Formats: sequence, structure tokens, C-alpha cells
Amino acid sequence: MKFDILTIFPNIFQSYFNESILKRAQKNGLIKIASHNLRNFTADKHHKVDDSPYGGGPGMVIKIEPIFKAVQHLKVKSHKALPAGRQVKTRVILFSTRGKKLDSKVAKRLSKYDQLILICGRYEGVDERVAQYIADEEISIGDYVLSGGELPAMILVEAVSRYLPGVLGKYESLEDIKGSYPVYTKPEIFKPRTPPRARLARGGKNPAKGEARQRRQALRTWKVPKILLSGNHKKINEWRKIHGGL
Repeated sequence: MKFDILTIFPNIFQSYFNESILKRAQKNGLIKIASHNLRNFTADKHHKVDDSPYGGGPGMVIKIEPIFKAVQHLKVKSHKALPAGRQVKTRVILFSTRGKKLDSKVAKRLSKYDQLILICGRYEGVDERVAQYIADEEISIGDYVLSGGELPAMILVEAVSRYLPGVLGKYESLEDIKGSYPVYTKPEIFKPRTPPRARLARGGKNPAKGEARQRRQALRTWKVPKILLSGNHKKINEWRKIHGGL
């Protein structure tokens, strides 16, 4: 799987993609991630990627020309890299607040492609013709606004990569299931204690209230559910199904 990210901030991805699971997946040749500077696909000497919107309005808009050139370049490049006769399954994605919500089903569907070209907008967005004629679909990661598509691109790359064979280890592959129900670890019984200074501050000028608070805290314990300590895997699985969030 090849991820090609179109952005005006190509260096923003390096730290995240060079850690943990994604770093290992790249090292093992399971995925390739490349960020491409849209300014390299401009024709003017100033490498300008944005302009003011027709009809007026605040801010600047990413132009269609550099995006079109970049997408065509990446499609041709991927096609040439494959043996003769084989077609590259490419999907061009534009990140947009009005797009389809990214969830596990979308990520799994996208994992079936050979190449994902991810368009990251900035400023006041991108020329609408990118959504109409260049992108195959628009995707959103939530009902909120970000400064650009770079963070959504990072999220999509990891979400999709998890569905590729070999990317996750046997233990890590359980994370989808594990994350859907409550999990606990040692200690079995945790007794929270407020630091002395915090106790004094909370007690204020009334020593009696402070002492009463300390007594209540002495009785407070946070315990692991007994069923998880039983060793009865059938009952544990039933408990997890009941308390699962997915």
C-alpha cells in the first residue's frame, strides 16, 4: 500500500510516521508513505499555491492547478512502477468537514486499494473543482474544524494500515477488540491518597472539614471487577460483551 500525501507542509509528518507500528510497517516494506510539497507542482517563480476566491470573501483558497498536476504525476508514477498489464487501484481523497465520517468500515474499505492519494487543504479550503472532478471522495474525521488536512491524513494512514496483513503483530491485532470494553491492570485494589498540601488547601480554614475529608478518603478504594480475577474465561467474555462499547 502506498500513501501519497499532498500538502504545503511535507515535513509535518516525519515524527509521527517514524515511530511505533507505522515505522515498523515501512521498514518491513508493507506500506510506503510519501509527503509531497504542492509548491513543487506550481508554474510561477514564487511557487504560489493559493489565491483569493472569486466572488470575494475572507482568506485564500488552494488553487486547482498544483493539485491536478500532483495527482496526475503520482498516478503515472505508480502505473510505471508496476509490471506491464497490471492496473493500479488508486483512490484520491480530499479531507473536508462535509465528507463521509472516517470509521472502521471506511478504513477497511480503503485498505483494499494499492494507492491512496490524500489531499490536505489549508487556508480557507481548496478550489471546489478539486472535490467535483479530481477527488474520488471526501472524508471527515469529525464535526469540528482544523487548520488543515494534515492531522486527518495521519489518522487515516494509521487507521487504514491496521487492516493490512502483517502490519499488526498477533498481540497488537487484539487492540480493536480490547479497546471496545473496559480494561484493568495491577494493582487489584487502588487506594487514592490526596497529597498533604492538597488536603490542607481543600480543608481550608475549617480543620474539622479537612479531617472528615481525610477519613472519607481512607475508606475509598477503587477495585478491579471480581469477574476478571476469576479465571473463568467464559464468564469474562460474557462480561466483556455486556460492557463493550462497540
